[in-house]
Formats: sequence, structure tokens, C-alpha cells
Amino acid sequence: MKEKHEDVLIRTACEVREKAHAPYSRFHVGAALEGKDGKIYTGVNIESSSYGLSVCAERNAVARAVAEGEDTFRRLVVASPGGVSPCGACRQVLWDICGDIDVIMVDESGTVTRQMKTSELLPAAFDEKNLKHG
Repeated sequence: MKEKHEDVLIRTACEVREKAHAPYSRFHVGAALEGKDGKIYTGVNIESSSYGLSVCAERNAVARAVAEGEDTFRRLVVASPGGVSPCGACRQVLWDICGDIDVIMVDESGTVTRQMKTSELLPAAFDEKNLKHG
């Protein structure tokens, strides 16, 4: 029986989560971002001892996808302890780069805790429309 693509995304996010570099918080996060043709781009959180320099898994997945030439996205799976939602910075980057995609949040075991569109995660988003001057 063929595995559903959403299940592949969930499994991929959970597996890559184990590679996170989180020596300070021990809060390991993995992300699997699906491009327009089904290719999966992964990312993990990378912590720095200078906390402000740390980067989230979601933004690392987006950066990898963009660096590889992807410009259209379908959905993102984020795997974290408890299946929490992306932080505010990630919500903004997801909106700006990926548009209104599904964001599926799963816990360490891959159980879906929540699924929302980026427009629901970041209502009244600031974007390029706000940068246009008369």
C-alpha cells in the first residue's frame, strides 16, 4: 500500500527533528516543506549560545527551498515537543515566502495537534501591500 504524501511529510519532519542542534533548550524541532512538484525541503532549529542568533526549523526549511530554486509551496509540517505552532518570526516568513499554505503541527510521535492556514496563524498580516506608497 502506497503511503500518503502527508504521512511522508509527517514522518520526514519527525525524523529530521532528531538532527536539530538545541543544546540549550533541548527543544528539538523539525520541518518538512512541500514544494509545488512534491519535493520535500527539510530544516531543523539551530541554537546559538547568543540566543538571538538561533534560527527556527521552519525558516531553515524555507531557506533551503529558496536556495534550491523553489518558489511555490503546498504545505508545511512542523514536528516539535507537544506539537506547538510556529513562532511569530516564522509565521511572517511563511506568509511572505510561501503564501497561504497549510501548516500541520505534530508532536514527537507524529500525531497531528493542529492544522491551520498561514492566514489563520498570522491574521491581518503585514506584507508587500503595506509597502506600496500612493
